[in-house]
Amino acid sequence: MPLTPLLLQDEFVALEPLTLDHVAGLETAAADGELWDLRVTYVPPPGAMRAYVEKALAMQATGESLPFAVRDRRTGTIVGSTRHYDFHADVPWLSIGYTWYAASRQHTHVNTACKLLLIDHAFAALDCAAVRWETDLLNTRSQQAIERLGAHRDGVLRQHMLRHDGTVRDSVEYSIIAAEWQELRERLAAKLNG
Repeated sequence: MPLTPLLLQDEFVALEPLTLDHVAGLETAAADGELWDLRVTYVPPPGAMRAYVEKALAMQATGESLPFAVRDRRTGTIVGSTRHYDFHADVPWLSIGYTWYAASRQHTHVNTACKLLLIDHAFAALDCAAVRWETDLLNTRSQQAIERLGAHRDGVLRQHMLRHDGTVRDSVEYSIIAAEWQELRERLAAKLNG
């Protein structure tokens, strides 16, 4: 599966290939709501964004992920980050994650627009059979956002991984398969344009 950095955009958001030039904008976005205090997802604290971006770029260089900075096209500001990761070529599928948005952009058009672009790219350009998500069992807001996309809740992986605070989390797994995408795509596009 090609992992070439590319720009994905619509009238609402631009998913820009992540670079070190995005560090300052991401720091500002993370400060909107002091997102580093969240237990259920990792957002770098002040002074750690450059290392976060460098790690994402290192993962990109090894083919592990395709990271993006999220720009709200209505304001021109960087409002968060997301990425494709965990690519599997045999039955092609990938995961969408490492997603976080400034508090002022949560529960707005931003998440729907980003997911529409990311999922569409996975199915149309990368010919994926499925797109997957995993989120902390305690992150009910993330679960609700994924479910609003129309994703299927596949199950819970118990004692799956460490949180950034060192505690062990259970992860909820979701997916959308290619056969479901066209109908879900139309619904999401109508929601954005409605």
